[in-house]
Amino acid sequence: MARVKEREPMPLQPATERVKNFFEVALGYTDEQAIAEAKRCLKCKARPCIAGCPVLIDIPEFVALVAEGKFLGAAALVKKDNSLPAICGRVCPQEDQCEKVCLLSKTGQPIAIGRLERYVADCEALHSNGKLGEYEGPKDSSLVKYAVAVVGSGPAGLTVAGDLAKMGYPVTIFEALHDTGGVLRYGIPEFRLPRDILDREVEYVKSLGVKIVKNVVIGKTVTIDELLSGGFEAVFVGTGAGAPQMMNLPGENLNGVLSGNEWLTRINLMRSFRFPEYGTPLKAPKRAAVIGGGNTAMDCARTALRVGAEKVSIVYRRSRTEMPARAEEIENALDEGVEFMLLMNPTRFIGDGNGRLVAMECIRMELGEPDDSGRRRPVPIPGSEFIMDVDTAIIAIGQTPNPLIRTTTGGLQVTRWGGIIIDEATGMTSIPGLFAGGDAVTGAATVITAMGAGKVAAAGIDRYIREKHGLPVRESEGQRAEVSGN
Repeated sequence: MARVKEREPMPLQPATERVKNFFEVALGYTDEQAIAEAKRCLKCKARPCIAGCPVLIDIPEFVALVAEGKFLGAAALVKKDNSLPAICGRVCPQEDQCEKVCLLSKTGQPIAIGRLERYVADCEALHSNGKLGEYEGPKDSSLVKYAVAVVGSGPAGLTVAGDLAKMGYPVTIFEALHDTGGVLRYGIPEFRLPRDILDREVEYVKSLGVKIVKNVVIGKTVTIDELLSGGFEAVFVGTGAGAPQMMNLPGENLNGVLSGNEWLTRINLMRSFRFPEYGTPLKAPKRAAVIGGGNTAMDCARTALRVGAEKVSIVYRRSRTEMPARAEEIENALDEGVEFMLLMNPTRFIGDGNGRLVAMECIRMELGEPDDSGRRRPVPIPGSEFIMDVDTAIIAIGQTPNPLIRTTTGGLQVTRWGGIIIDEATGMTSIPGLFAGGDAVTGAATVITAMGAGKVAAAGIDRYIREKHGLPVRESEGQRAEVSGN
């Protein structure tokens, strides 16, 4: 049996250079690399990669077009189902989704689907002369009188808005912040998702006819009830999970102890690392500890290096095997010099008497029986406490939905931790006409999971409006969106 060719490697900035800048780490494929990688596809009849994609991109067809050098055609095909391909190609965990079920993964490395998606999106932009390809699919002109409001311009909101606009609905996105993108802007560093790429994708959604209104806090500036009674047929809530989880440890209120959300927002959205050019200062750490093992923790640690920290440590209570972060992000952090302190957990933060963090006490852990997550439960080892000298501690252990929507919307059913309860087949909440998806429902998850939920909700909103007004229901579109949520 012939040996299967290994996947094309991704060119990267050298680690010694990239820790000094915020430029993108992954440099992207060349034309030749993209074609060579696409030609690895086995063209299997089962096509499992489509079912592995939460937004149901026709992966085999777009890969085949790349193999033929038809890059712009491949980009147009991808954008029929995904309005944010340059983003997904960079930050989505393809290794746990479409690439995981690729037949090549049984004998070697799967097709680099994410890298090819990024490539065709960037290729389209390169040849667009500043104007990305316009959507040329059919729009139903009868839907123009049924307006839809979307709360939040993160991945779920942008997906809902893009899909509904393609159908023919007038859509308005209300964004609480002064800029668009939600977690894509405040949560993901530029070395993983450059801002010009994000801006380009948002502009494409706007080109579909979507209106975006910033600096509007739904639940305060205007309520959900007011939107539903003020001319909008349906409302989608995609407000994400922006409320940080803390550890409730002694000393957590010391200066120098921050949540991962605050750290990343100050750097990514408020541009604090460029003070005084931007007005939000940031005290650069010398010795930073990041608590957690997910992608947010990796982002916090890698940004700490880039703002000048002399030493950065990841403190995680389990082993590397249990880390939820992408393998790619873990490897990049290690290459850049982040120290991994595994099977350890903080017990208290220590101040200098003037309210400033100077150290952190930790305890060593061992793994016991599996817990509800399926991972082995970390158990403290008595008497194993030790002290770490740190001047900055960043707690990156998860986020929960902001309470503003649920506390200002009567009749909205939520979980005990604040997630909005929905019908998973349609995205509808307990309130007719109100839909939700993404992290506001599930808690912190991935960008592509939020986008998949957005597609389900878009189909659910379309069905709801059509049934309400006696219009023909598009069965095939609804069924397709429901599959994408699995």
